[in-house]
Amino acid sequence: MKARLIRIGNSRGVRLPKPVIAEAGLEEDVELQVRRGAVVISSPRAPRAGWAEAARRMHEAGDDQPLVMPTPTRFEEDEWHWR
Repeated sequence: MKARLIRIGNSRGVRLPKPVIAEAGLEEDVELQVRRGAVVISSPRAPRAGWAEAARRMHEAGDDQPLVMPTPTRFEEDEWHWR
């Protein structure tokens, strides 16, 4: 589908037909990205979307351990005792 850039003040815009908006599931806010010379319009992702699933997969793979073990402090070495 072809479209024409239209002037909107000092900017330019593209009018999206209603069926395109509906099929893409777009609402009021959108996210714009440029990829290899193309403008990609998508619904904004929720912050941290997919983090829970990624953490679950990391745990199942045993890849959820600290990269560097914490260095004990003087308090932990001298005064702290587990009972």
